[in-house]
Amino acid sequence: MLFGADFSFANFLADVLAVFFFVLWFWLLITVAGDLFRRRDVSGGGKILWVLLLILLPYLGIFAYLLTQGGGMAERAESRARAARDELRQIAGFSVADEIEKLDSLKARGKLSEQEYATLRGRLTA
Repeated sequence: MLFGADFSFANFLADVLAVFFFVLWFWLLITVAGDLFRRRDVSGGGKILWVLLLILLPYLGIFAYLLTQGGGMAERAESRARAARDELRQIAGFSVADEIEKLDSLKARGKLSEQEYATLRGRLTA
């Protein structure tokens, strides 16, 4: 028999919910720990305190970190992404002038509308 006599749909939903919350907690823990250890503005002692809080009070520690450091996490992630994009452009030989020239030729051939051209050019020059 595949399921025992004590199987119920309510038990199944409770198990799925428990697994979901564990996966969510684990994902948040990895995100918070990654942000914490990449920071240069927090001292070693501060990092130790945060890690102890994350270990001893897992859910409360994560929520406290997100509430107190959440805005900074987004800014740091954005700056890391921008730095990675700039480094990739430098390695790949990306030139804004070359890309604008390609956009001009696509517009001249009628492949891009004026609105598409303006949007793409704005992205390149931003």
